[in-house]
Amino acid sequence: MKNNTWLILWALFATTFLTTSCDTEEDTPEPATAYEKIAEGQTETAHLKVEVYATAALTTGYNPLYIALYDEAGKRVEQADIRLMPLMEMTDKKHAAPAESPSSEKAVAGYFPGAVVFTMPSGDMGTWSLTVQVQANGQTDKVTLPVTVQEPATPRLKSFVLATDGSKYFVAYLQPQEPKVGVNDMEVAVYRMASMMDFPAATDLTLELAPEMPTMGHGSPNNVSPVHTGQGHYKGQVNFTMTGLWYLHLTLRDTSGEAGNLYFEVNF
Repeated sequence: MKNNTWLILWALFATTFLTTSCDTEEDTPEPATAYEKIAEGQTETAHLKVEVYATAALTTGYNPLYIALYDEAGKRVEQADIRLMPLMEMTDKKHAAPAESPSSEKAVAGYFPGAVVFTMPSGDMGTWSLTVQVQANGQTDKVTLPVTVQEPATPRLKSFVLATDGSKYFVAYLQPQEPKVGVNDMEVAVYRMASMMDFPAATDLTLELAPEMPTMGHGSPNNVSPVHTGQGHYKGQVNFTMTGLWYLHLTLRDTSGEAGNLYFEVNF
């Protein structure tokens, strides 16, 4: 009798475990990072609800964005072609900003990842909006959402003007976000201002990295200058030999020679 009781309990446990496991696998997986909703609204035809998420409040510089779509029944839309179009409206003019629309038409864990590089903060100078254009279920629709952009405590966007033709470039800092002593992955993204409404990725530059610790008067060895990996993103490595304030000096060159010189601060 005692053996039968143990067999019954074991069977109940196994059934519960397998049922729970199956239910978990059918659910939409949760994102690895907590997202913060920054805007939402119905498209012009009201066929779709659009929600825009970020990992933190929007700031001047590079902002990863995550788009969630819902149909009229409230069901998540997992297949769509999405285009992100930021716009700054000022008193006397309008301008766009660099944007990376989702590269895949298939959602990742329920979200379509993209990014926008806001070039200035919201305020007295003007206001930002984000138009999300969606092509899904055989229809093209869009919604324009107001968004607020703050200036970060440490600048994460720099610009320079090319001496040869006067072209303006924007350089956005991406990482390291959590710097540590030792070798860190480093990444920046570079965009050229072709017009007030067009900011294509700059893919043909050469970057040279030179870290400096200004309070100590030294740099560091074993750095790898960022090289282009796609969509205007340049990746390399920076070696921090100690904690404190560092300047990450970048010299940017094109085929005509030196194009720009700038630095980003990292303090940890």
